[in-house]
Amino acid sequence: MAITASMVKDLRTKTGAGMMDCKKALAAVDGDMDKAVDYLREKGLAAAAKKASRIAAEGLVYSYIHGNGRIGVLVEVNCETDFVAQTDDFKNLCKDIAMQIAAAKPAYLMREEVPEEVLEHEKEVLRQQALNEGKPEKIVEKMIVGRIEKFYKENCLLDQEFIKDGDKTISQVINEHIAKIGEKIDIRRYTRYELGEGLQKRNDDFVSEVMAQAK
Repeated sequence: MAITASMVKDLRTKTGAGMMDCKKALAAVDGDMDKAVDYLREKGLAAAAKKASRIAAEGLVYSYIHGNGRIGVLVEVNCETDFVAQTDDFKNLCKDIAMQIAAAKPAYLMREEVPEEVLEHEKEVLRQQALNEGKPEKIVEKMIVGRIEKFYKENCLLDQEFIKDGDKTISQVINEHIAKIGEKIDIRRYTRYELGEGLQKRNDDFVSEVMAQAK
């Protein structure tokens, strides 16, 4: 069944979920509106959207140290109440996010933070790669769109595949916890340190170690 803009708009009105999430939900259930609402609720996306305007000023600054001090992460994860911040569920979420940052080295929290000059440079590199591969110019732009999506998924924390479950993104993991906990949750900021980063040193595969430990 063809998914129309009107159907997407109706589902957004019902759930408050994002446009692309609504479109994906409708496609997954062959356009059935009631089933699409259930789909979004099960994924935690409807609940997350409805809480988006609420204020999350509590939470934790969580620290994670790996490999006898070789990699360290500080991440601030916010929720709405101190009560939730002290629960095991919230602390485990903070730990998972910190381990994700340690293992996957995201350069940005979200795609909106990627500077325009970085994107333009990346697009130009990708454009030349596609042309060097002999791709016709008329399809190069479409290829660039797909490859920029890959860039976001590799470099933006919220778009990254969760190291414990490759079928979910970090954004989806957060939305599931929002649905479970019942409060707005935000990753506000983070810092990642790696021993000797920027200095010439032997090539230790710290990232693989963190990912192995996480799983």
